[in-house]
Amino acid sequence: MDWRRAKSVLILAFLLLNVALGYQLWSSYGEGFSASADVNDLPPETLAVIQEKRISVQANIPAETPELRDLTYRAEAPLGSGERTMLKKPVASKAVYNEQELRQALGGEIPGLAQYQFDQSVSRDGVDGVFVLYRMIDGRPMFDVKLELFYSNQRIVAYRQDRIELLPAEQSQKQEVLPATKAAASLIDRNYLPVGAVIKEIKLGYHHGQIFDSQTQVSAPSWRVLLEDGTAYYVYAISGEVVTGKEEGQ
Repeated sequence: MDWRRAKSVLILAFLLLNVALGYQLWSSYGEGFSASADVNDLPPETLAVIQEKRISVQANIPAETPELRDLTYRAEAPLGSGERTMLKKPVASKAVYNEQELRQALGGEIPGLAQYQFDQSVSRDGVDGVFVLYRMIDGRPMFDVKLELFYSNQRIVAYRQDRIELLPAEQSQKQEVLPATKAAASLIDRNYLPVGAVIKEIKLGYHHGQIFDSQTQVSAPSWRVLLEDGTAYYVYAISGEVVTGKEEGQ
């Protein structure tokens, strides 16, 4: 028997075994830190209400709980009060699905276009409709600060834009947000959701509560719970306070 060759084969086999075990351990570790939670992670009493009211949770439930602070900003005009501005040249509506293509087509005409991001979940479809883009801060949407692109016959023809200036947040401290499971449970347990409601999406961003009679406003970290019918509920991600719903995209 060639012992040298046999020894080499055994060493190679042990190496392959270590690689396999290492991969299995890494996979298990990764599963423990999944980017999304499961509906079964909701409290038992919440699951009971879901069954009783025939509520369907089709959304991925985010597992992230980052530290965020309130945003202070100054609006150039009351949010949502702007008039439609017609484009100099209509643009194919499909451009909205490609960020680079959209910027190339409209970046020279719409101020600060790169600061807004398309949200397909709240955009109205049809022959005539509107695409909704939100002002983004560190990758998270400000749900009240919108850029609306109006289209007709598959051509974007006009826009309406909320424009803001962020102000220093010297007195606002970062705090860890509540898990999305707690936000969803707050809505379900307190009977905010109607019978047969379908939860389409749960997303973390910023939302203001009371609008002050001032140009300076505050937007707080909030979980948006979006229903299939377009109704959105907001849960403040620090306090857990629920803000009643409204139809998104309106």
